[in-house]
Amino acid sequence: MKGTKDGKPRQVFLYQVADNETCMAKFGVQAVVWQTGVSPVIAMELLATGVWQGKGVLGPEAFDPDPFMTKMAEYDFPYGMREM
Repeated sequence: MKGTKDGKPRQVFLYQVADNETCMAKFGVQAVVWQTGVSPVIAMELLATGVWQGKGVLGPEAFDPDPFMTKMAEYDFPYGMREM
């Protein structure tokens, strides 16, 4: 993501890495399946509970990312962040 914070340019790279062996053991699916499926489930939960709201077609950037990032931990879906 590129933007400004406190009037200064900022670029951050967010990533999620899943180990295939761990995903198979814990969830019974391959890592790519786990990675593909969890994000929409989290988004649907945030929409269903009213944490995320809006009208029309909205992209993910229209919503506050903090509730999503918090839910990632609740779903055992770790992520990393690197300042660029």
